[in-house]
Amino acid sequence: MDYYLKKIRRLLLNPGFWLIFVVFVLIAVPHYDSTLRHPAFVDSLISGLGLTRYTFERLLFLAPIVWAGCIFRFRGAFFCSLLALALMLPHAVMISGNRGTALLETAAILIVGNLIAFTIDSLRHSRERRIEMENMQRELHTSEQRYRSLFEDAHDAIWLQDMNGNIVASNNANKALTGYDVSEIVGMHVRQFLSPEALDIARKVRRRLIEDKSPGETYDQNIRRKDGNDALIRLSSSVIRLNGKPIGFQHIARDITEEQRITENQRLYLEQVTRAQELERKRISRELHDDTIQSLVVLSRKLDALAGSKENISQEFRTKIEEIWQQCNNIMQGVRRLSQDLRPAALDRLGLLPAIQMLASDTSQYSGIPINVRMLGTERRLGEEVELVLFRIVQEALRNIWRHSEANRAEVVVEFTIYKVKITVSDNGKGFDLPLSVGDFAKNGKLGLAGMEERARLVGAVLTAESRPFQGTSISIELAA
Repeated sequence: MDYYLKKIRRLLLNPGFWLIFVVFVLIAVPHYDSTLRHPAFVDSLISGLGLTRYTFERLLFLAPIVWAGCIFRFRGAFFCSLLALALMLPHAVMISGNRGTALLETAAILIVGNLIAFTIDSLRHSRERRIEMENMQRELHTSEQRYRSLFEDAHDAIWLQDMNGNIVASNNANKALTGYDVSEIVGMHVRQFLSPEALDIARKVRRRLIEDKSPGETYDQNIRRKDGNDALIRLSSSVIRLNGKPIGFQHIARDITEEQRITENQRLYLEQVTRAQELERKRISRELHDDTIQSLVVLSRKLDALAGSKENISQEFRTKIEEIWQQCNNIMQGVRRLSQDLRPAALDRLGLLPAIQMLASDTSQYSGIPINVRMLGTERRLGEEVELVLFRIVQEALRNIWRHSEANRAEVVVEFTIYKVKITVSDNGKGFDLPLSVGDFAKNGKLGLAGMEERARLVGAVLTAESRPFQGTSISIELAA
């Protein structure tokens, strides 16, 4: 109701409405009052046109109908034509001397008036549509210029190719990436940059993009530059569609050859450092086992023999010797545990699972935390370096449980499948808030977890951590077999 009241109020406040109303009054009053005379020049005009007075007055009703169409569009003209009909019809039926002619003229006025109003409205609509299209074209041209500027001056290389693999557009950054100018690269086929292996990767990506209708896919690809050298690029590819049908592909790429070389050097450096650390650990462990522990064993036996000798030794002195013997045994156990931690002999002799079982047993003894070890699947030996890295990760995880978790139960699950090896170390301790990514462990002070993640990357394993305050922690290492 309020909506219609607002429309009526807006109509009444429009000066055009009152102008049309006045025109209707000025036409209708003399049309019904024959005593009112038109000005002389109007009478002369009527005579000159060969019209009757009432025919002329009916023609005047076209004016408000057409004017209403100009102001209020065709709907306004239609309502005005109904009002004109209401004003002309009584005169044509009851007053006019020639009723048939009067009705015919009334109908003609209504039809012609509406046709003129409809034509004007259509012309105005066409003009507005034309202006709208011109504005859209200007905006499209501006947007195209802006996109072209971004496209051509982008730091990353961008190119478009059709469904057959022909490059149809390229930006300036491709010069640094491929060595070809824009004028050279446009029209080339992508196979000119790709080896058979790289072309096979491109076909697989293309198939996934089209079939899965995914928005894009990022992957690494090797290309052959103009100078004949190879480059490693990181590509982000997406499908260009028109009405849901794929018509081409857009690729955004950047050169990661140097980045990859630095990463590879860092990985090799870490491998060498880790290998050197393990060799040093192995040397120290062997020296502790062959030298220190053996010396402590000899010392322990001498103290035991001295305490049990039949020589005239006071009880007090014998008691002190037994205390020293016990301390010697404790030191020997500690050194043996240190030697085991430095380089578990069971890992080399028996393999990963027995070494983990012995590690869990030893950790349970000195920490007092029951640690259960379970195996899923069929056990098999892995590479020496891989087994060592996985063992070190489990060792660090159990050490964290002992030192920080306040847990009273822990479990190690070693899972062997055809495609992977997965180890999960979990506890029911106090847990902690995880950072947003595994790479933030060191920044948040979780150096043990950072070291575990770094070791996992050395052998291509993936480390994931799950933890919440007071809900325990779970560390998983997954390695493709």
